[in-house]
Amino acid sequence: MTKARALSVDDPANDCPVSPETVGQLIKSDAEGATYLLDGIPEATRARLAVWLYGRSHTHEIGVRVAATCDGATLRRTAGLVGNVLYDLSRRPYAAPNHGTRTGSAGRISLGGSKRRA
Repeated sequence: MTKARALSVDDPANDCPVSPETVGQLIKSDAEGATYLLDGIPEATRARLAVWLYGRSHTHEIGVRVAATCDGATLRRTAGLVGNVLYDLSRRPYAAPNHGTRTGSAGRISLGGSKRRA
């Protein structure tokens, strides 16, 4: 049994398990095109790719979609707790992160300052 190289945050481009061209095609493709691209990639590599994509804010959703093509054990072996969470996320409808935005009018902040009454 071979052990996969640990993922690193030092130089994330070095950790990408596929070519930059493949990542670009995956980002630009629709669901059917992505399925076609992923069919030729071994599951262990897809799991590493899912973690790599999910770790970047602009490719979260694609990472979740790639994770949906992997089984839970492979994702857990690849990324431990992160793989487990990614597996869970990939099995439910994707909800884009709101990054702390609020809805409604409660708690509005005015940049105009306070009005003083004389």
